Amino acid sequence: MNDRSRGPRRPARSRTAPAHRRRRGDPARRAAYDLLRAVDEGAYANLELPQLLRRHRLSGRDAAFATELAYGTLRMRGLYDAVVEIAAGRPTGRIDPPVLDVLRLGVHQVLGMRVPIHAAADETVALAREVTGVGASGLVNAVLHRVGERDRDAWVAAVVGEREGSPRLALVQSHPTWIVTALRQALLGHGAATKADADAVLESLLAADNDPARVDLVARPGLATIAELVAAGAQPSTLSRVGAVLPTGAPGEIAAVRERRAAVQDVGSQLLTLALVDVPLAEGVPEGTWLDLCAGPGGKAGLLGALATERGADLVANEIAPHRADLVRSTLEPLTAHAAARGRRIEVRTGDGREFGAQEAGRYSRVLVDAPCTGLGALRRRPEARWRRSPDDVVALAPLQRELLRSALDAVVPGGVVAYATCSPHLQETTFVVRDVLKRRDDVEQLDARAFLRDAAGEPVAATGAGPAAQLWPHVHGTDGMFVALLRRRA
Repeated sequence: MNDRSRGPRRPARSRTAPAHRRRRGDPARRAAYDLLRAVDEGAYANLELPQLLRRHRLSGRDAAFATELAYGTLRMRGLYDAVVEIAAGRPTGRIDPPVLDVLRLGVHQVLGMRVPIHAAADETVALAREVTGVGASGLVNAVLHRVGERDRDAWVAAVVGEREGSPRLALVQSHPTWIVTALRQALLGHGAATKADADAVLESLLAADNDPARVDLVARPGLATIAELVAAGAQPSTLSRVGAVLPTGAPGEIAAVRERRAAVQDVGSQLLTLALVDVPLAEGVPEGTWLDLCAGPGGKAGLLGALATERGADLVANEIAPHRADLVRSTLEPLTAHAAARGRRIEVRTGDGREFGAQEAGRYSRVLVDAPCTGLGALRRRPEARWRRSPDDVVALAPLQRELLRSALDAVVPGGVVAYATCSPHLQETTFVVRDVLKRRDDVEQLDARAFLRDAAGEPVAATGAGPAAQLWPHVHGTDGMFVALLRRRA
C-alpha cells in the first residue's frame, strides 16, 4: 500500500496542554491567512498585502515573516497540496478551502521556513481554532505532525514518485505543467538553451521563479537621483543607469518613493524603456510627442515621461480601464507638474489603444506597447499568477497583442520607433506576434534590440538571445522575464 492511499496516523499529541492552548493565532500568521483567502476570492497579492500589514499593525520582522509565509505558500502551493494529500489521506478537493489554506501555511513553515514542528503545529492549530473553529484543529494538528516526520527532500521524493520530465519539474518547482512546457519552448525559441541543456536551464528558471524578487528602485530623471536613493540605504544598480537596489527596509520609508519622484520598478522594465529612448530617430524626425499605449498602472510611463521631459518631448499615457487610468494620473502627478514647469506636457488618456493608429496616424515619434500578457516572466513578483493563468489565456490575448502592435505602427511617424514589450517569454506572446504583424507590412524594419539594451556602465547586457529581439531572464539577469522588440517605421 503506497503513502497516498494510506489514511492519517493516530493524531500526534500537541506539546501544549489543552487548557493552555491559545484560541487565536498570532497576527503575522493571521495576516498571511487573510491574504490567501483574499487571493482565493480574486484579489492580487501585491495589492492586498500592504493593506493587511497595516490592518494587523505589522512592521519590521513580523511584516517580513508574514510576507514570506504568504508569498512562499502561494508559490509552492502545487507541491504542498501533494504533501497534504498524503499526510491527510484524502484529496485536497475534500478539504474545506479555509482549512486547506491553514494547512498550506503550516506545511510551508515546516518545509519552507524551517520553523520547528512543535512551534509550527501549535501556532497553526491556534490559527485554525480562530478562523475555522475547533473542529478542524485536530486534523491540522495530525497532518502537520505527520509532515514533520520527513524532511523536505523526503517529501519531494514521495510526491514525485516515478515522474520524469515536465511532470516531475511541475511538482518539484511547483508550477502548472503547461507553464513548465511553455517555458521550455521559450528557452529554446529565444536561444537561451539548447536541446542538450534545456532541462537543466529550465530547472534553474523555475527555481528562480520561487525566489523572492529583490526590491528594485528607479530614480525618475529630473525628479530624483541615484545618489539620493543610495543615501536612503539603496545600492546603485549594475544593470540600469537610473536604477538602485534596496537590500533591506521598506521602500515607502524613502522620501523620494513616497513623493513619487522615485518608484519600485523591476530593472527589466527600466532597461526596455531606456532602450526605446536610446534608439536614434531618423534624420529630420523631431522628438515631438511620445506615446505609452497601455500605460496602467504607470510605472513605465513614469520613467518614459521623465526621459521625454529631458529630451524636450511631450508624453501621452493611454490606459483603457478608467480605474487604472486614475492610478496612472496619481503616479505621474509630480512628473506632470515638473514637465509643465519646463514647458512640456504629460497627458493621461482613457481610451482603446487599438484605435490610436486610425485616429492619430503618424503623430508620435516613439511608442511603447507594453502589451497585456500572461505575465509568465513575472511569477516571482506575482506568486498567485501561475495558478490563475491557463493556456486559454494565451489564445485569448493573441488577437489583442497583434492589434495593439499594428495600431502602434500606424500611430508612429515614419522614421519613428516602436517598442513591443511583454513580461512573458512565451513564444506566442513575443516573437510570433512580431513575426505575424511584420508579415503584412513592408514599411517596418526590425532593429537589433540587443544593441540598445545596455547596463549601467553602457555595455550591452549579456545573454539576451540570438536577436533581433531581446529576452531577459530571472535566472540569468535577476530581472523579470521581459521581452522587447524594437521596430522602426521606414521614412
